[in-house]
Amino acid sequence: MTRVFNFSAGPAALPEPVLRQAAEEMLDWHGAGCGVMEMSHRGREFMSIIEQAEADLRELMAIPQNYRVLFLQGGATQQFAQIPMNLLGSGSADYLVTGTWSKKAFKEAQRLAGPLGGTVRLVGSTEAEGFTRALRADEFALDPQATYVHLCTNETIHGVEVGDDGLPPAVAPLVADMSSHILSRPTDVSRYGLIYAGAQKNIGPSGLIIVIVREDLLGRAHPLTPTVMDYKVMADNGSMLNTPPTYGIYVAGLVFRWLKAQGGLAAMEKRNIEKATLLYNFIDASGFYRNTVEVGSRSRMNIPFLLQDDALNEAFLAGANAAGLTQLKGHKSVGGMRASIYNAMPIEGVRALVDYMRDFAAQHG
Repeated sequence: MTRVFNFSAGPAALPEPVLRQAAEEMLDWHGAGCGVMEMSHRGREFMSIIEQAEADLRELMAIPQNYRVLFLQGGATQQFAQIPMNLLGSGSADYLVTGTWSKKAFKEAQRLAGPLGGTVRLVGSTEAEGFTRALRADEFALDPQATYVHLCTNETIHGVEVGDDGLPPAVAPLVADMSSHILSRPTDVSRYGLIYAGAQKNIGPSGLIIVIVREDLLGRAHPLTPTVMDYKVMADNGSMLNTPPTYGIYVAGLVFRWLKAQGGLAAMEKRNIEKATLLYNFIDASGFYRNTVEVGSRSRMNIPFLLQDDALNEAFLAGANAAGLTQLKGHKSVGGMRASIYNAMPIEGVRALVDYMRDFAAQHG
């Protein structure tokens, strides 16, 4: 069997050793006589799985003890509603918009704010520039009385990333959607009030969402918040008020162990810088391809690029697929191509993509 280099933005490629271990344990997990998907979520076997997954994630991200880790369902998009339900109250929240996902989060919070008795403010947006950069600190003024400040630290569609050094001032708890770059670099969790991330990019299968929330932010949910969406209730029940996404948690745990075996997040960051630098340098020097994101805001995980002539797009994709380089079509709102090079993408995959792009440009330039 020959596996392709899968550049999908999500659901994305998983580390091959993780897939092989999951396959080996599909019918019988550690002598249990059944697979993880068949286990009771309250049995000792699965309890050991979820407890180890949390312990490994805490170690990888150096999560402080005053933060709770929740394994939830509904994807990051559900969090767009769940966050204001839990944190907004009768106050006001500030939103920074630098791409499609932060815009969607703002729109959902705006829709709910009135019924919840609060307000939300759009304090800064780069939409007028096509979401091609992060916001600068002098472009917005945060409300020091805000209940929280929301941002997306990596915009999957537009390829805009914000690292810890680019965060807004912590005048209020920062709430960050890290879905497409969590675990790709070290993160100072203590700078955030809440971090959330859909699993299907750097963590595991779709359907699982991880929320890391500071304990002092629990217990603030609006009275009409559904019980299953109340962070405090889920924290008090160990993420098991209802049946959690057990198989997704199991695979996430395997990914966490794989990351530890690779040397942790500092080692992954070094690899991710190498991969992104290789691709960006080629694009910038090619004269045939271009990336429109401001250099200081470029994502290491999601790299959109345009060809010299859009009429060549289909030929490019057909040739790439034939070469075993798949899922390179850009998002419909942006066009062109997009290479998502998450943790599981080896440097060999990026080298193969660059070689193909070089050959294609030579044939069609």
